[in-house]
Amino acid sequence: SNPLHGQVHQDMQQPLCHYFIASSHNTYLSGDQLLSQSRAEMYARVLQAGCRCVEVDCWDGPDGEPVVHHGYTLTSKILFRDVAETINKYAFIKNEFPVILSIENHCSIQQQKKIAQYLKEIFGDKLDLSSVNTGDPRELPSPQDLKGKILVKV
Repeated sequence: SNPLHGQVHQDMQQPLCHYFIASSHNTYLSGDQLLSQSRAEMYARVLQAGCRCVEVDCWDGPDGEPVVHHGYTLTSKILFRDVAETINKYAFIKNEFPVILSIENHCSIQQQKKIAQYLKEIFGDKLDLSSVNTGDPRELPSPQDLKGKILVKV
């Protein structure tokens, strides 16, 4: 057998929208979406399995601390800060390609500001704060350009 067949090569210089991206829905849930536990370590698991887009459902929590859970259900709540710290720790262990945080935002302005503060504090230089204002998808950066970066879509 040809040893080159064991290697995967793909051009990662194309605009981000040219690729299929491994995504996770309700990433924080350890089981069903009505009664199960929300766990920050679920983010570690899916990121190490190759997932590059994770969902974070954010809601107002007590004491001004935003929480992550499946709204209007009996799933448990975890702190947004713990989720961000877990993502930061595990985002680039298996590969360097960008991680997209798909944030479903149900928070008040006050707690949205807290989320923004945590994103900046926890991710630091990894957080990609460049905005893409063009309607032309050909102008999006490539996965290669975004290596080691965390993107936020809301």
